[in-house]
Amino acid sequence: MHLGTGNYNPTTALIYTDLGLFTADEAVAEDASALFNLLTGYSQGHDWQRLVVAPNDLHRRTLELIEGQARRAREGRPSRIFAKLNSLVDHRVIEALYEASRAGVPIDIIARGICGLRPGVRGLSETIRVRSIVDRFLEHSRVYVFGPDDDAEVYLASADWMPRNFFRRVEVMFPILAPELKQRILRDIIPVYLADNMRARALDEHGVFHRLTPADGQPAVRCQIEFLERRGGGEIASAP
Repeated sequence: MHLGTGNYNPTTALIYTDLGLFTADEAVAEDASALFNLLTGYSQGHDWQRLVVAPNDLHRRTLELIEGQARRAREGRPSRIFAKLNSLVDHRVIEALYEASRAGVPIDIIARGICGLRPGVRGLSETIRVRSIVDRFLEHSRVYVFGPDDDAEVYLASADWMPRNFFRRVEVMFPILAPELKQRILRDIIPVYLADNMRARALDEHGVFHRLTPADGQPAVRCQIEFLERRGGGEIASAP
């Protein structure tokens, strides 16, 4: 089966960026079947094994994962949170991220659109960085990482961190369990997003975005072009 961060629209597929997973994991398959049975009204009860489903569990589980990293930091253990999404406006998630920052968790957020969180505020969000990437293709993938590389839990999702996604829609977050796929996200995808200095904008503590540019001697990185070139984008890769 295929699970993805976007939808099956032939028009938006040409201009959106998304990530997807092909899997034959039996637990995922059972969850997916149960989800479609729930949507069609054939069943209402299921003990989810792999999928985290809204509106029932996604908000609670997201808060648990954030709070888990805060607990690690308070215990003096390595911690990390990375979130790539379209918008971040849920106030309880924002408060949990502030609490994790106060505990010392390094937090990187790539929010393409609305971000209701203020990074870099002394005593509140000093360990949080927020960026937005706007380029030729619409950044649409949702990627969530909790924990440093060796202990990271990596998820892809259809949901942003917004009340409508948590409480008013059926959404799915699913784990990336295969070690090679997890490392591909951690080492080959996320660092390129964080290195973008051509189409990225950084949010300051006053809520203002600033366009990033390469520093003297620093290579120019445009993440979308980098990914296209890695995948043999050809003429597309050289387009403006």
